[in-house]
Amino acid sequence: MPPKRNPLGLNTLQLKTLTLLQALAQLPEISQPGEEPGSVLVNGLPSPHGDHFHLGDAVVASRDATGLRNPSVWAALVRKGLVRPGSAPGTALVTPLGVGYETGLAQAILHRAPH
Repeated sequence: MPPKRNPLGLNTLQLKTLTLLQALAQLPEISQPGEEPGSVLVNGLPSPHGDHFHLGDAVVASRDATGLRNPSVWAALVRKGLVRPGSAPGTALVTPLGVGYETGLAQAILHRAPH
């Protein structure tokens, strides 16, 4: 039997937010390995300028990132064990479960131009 898609039952906003945190966790300039094996500490959240922001080599529409500043979304991701608040404001620890969770949204919200 194939694995269940979205086994934790995340809503769309939670999935988008986790997708962005996973992308942030892959950027060495703002992330580092966490204390727990397989976890990643994200040391800063992007600030949109206008209707978008840049995330490494991707562009993200601001409308897809509203969950980054939504306490309810963060509470749900924490409750489900996908992230934990970092020790400093604006930081987050993406747990091993969060790093590996398949959201299915990366290609839809992380827009990359072919070069």
